[in-house]
Amino acid sequence: MIPGSNKDHPSFIRSFGYALEGFVTAVRTERNIKVMLALGIAAVVVGCVLKIDLLSWCLVALCFGLVIFAELVNTAIEAIVDLATQEYHPLAKRAKDIAAASVYTLSITAAIVGIIVFARALGFIA
Repeated sequence: MIPGSNKDHPSFIRSFGYALEGFVTAVRTERNIKVMLALGIAAVVVGCVLKIDLLSWCLVALCFGLVIFAELVNTAIEAIVDLATQEYHPLAKRAKDIAAASVYTLSITAAIVGIIVFARALGFIA
């Protein structure tokens, strides 16, 4: 049941529609998701050019998906905090900063994995 509603849960297929709607909304409204998607697409292009192996593709895909996931969660947390208070509050700032730090940490990790994967494909690492 949806809180505040007499309606049952949406169907499984309708839930995918809501998820897609959320993704499209995030892409339309959030600059950082656009940047992360562009970098992920660039990684895929570089991977195609370098003809990386299957395990490397798995690492690139996993990092790409995790970074987008983290950015989406960060965006949702920011929206919830903004809904809870329009005024400055130290706890609101703390929640937003920590959520942003999680994306930053994962992005740095993904960049390191990308450097290793592509350096190996270029023959810099055995």
